[in-house]
Amino acid sequence: MDEIYSVRMRAAEGGPHEKGGFHISGGETLVLKQSLEEAARQLLKKAISHSRGEADYIQLVVEKIEVKKLVRLTPLSVSTDVVQSVEEGRQQAVIHLRSLGVSESAIRNGLELLLSSTNLRGAAVLSASTGQRLDLYKDRGIRATRMGWDEDRFIQWSAQHPGLGTPRIAEAIALATKVAHAPFMVAELCWSDDPEYITGYIASRKTGYVRITQLKEKGSLCGGRIFYVMDQVDLASLQTYLEEIPVWIG
Repeated sequence: MDEIYSVRMRAAEGGPHEKGGFHISGGETLVLKQSLEEAARQLLKKAISHSRGEADYIQLVVEKIEVKKLVRLTPLSVSTDVVQSVEEGRQQAVIHLRSLGVSESAIRNGLELLLSSTNLRGAAVLSASTGQRLDLYKDRGIRATRMGWDEDRFIQWSAQHPGLGTPRIAEAIALATKVAHAPFMVAELCWSDDPEYITGYIASRKTGYVRITQLKEKGSLCGGRIFYVMDQVDLASLQTYLEEIPVWIG
């Protein structure tokens, strides 16, 4: 197999995130060597033209991946719940999370956390039964990194899913697919902190990637992602998988 690289970007306003900078944007992918330059260009473009603000700190990390460590996964199935309001969208999210065994208190805590978060860079990890937050990273959360599509497979997938072949959705499905296959994972709840993007999703191995067309009000800066996990979770092994194991979607 050809050489594969991880390309990761994060951008903030007011300095680095670790020194209090306001999170503007993040993104990443895995690509073959011949696509490396274009991937870096696209991520830099995203950093400097984001609706959340003007970044004055941009970090771009390029890392060669050991192909022997690569995990290959097929993308989650995709469905869409078309709703007429944010309230209806959140009701649908609750229904899906209940069906996956997430408790009422955990659902409520996850929604409240996302509604109050404007600077959550990674994901908050919550117990699916108690709703208690288990990670200790506050605004950083735990990040799912090192995942991307096989380019030929994504072209085929896009042809089979008209209207969904955008870079935003490609990145989201790659991330959701990796997360759904994480040890101890029950479900993921996510909506973007981009003020112009109001669609969110619920994802799991059981239900696939379920898009919900309205999960927040347009113009709102709130958003992020919640990972709901089993009670017997080993946080160290979960974090190692999410942050270090490279996943190739194809």
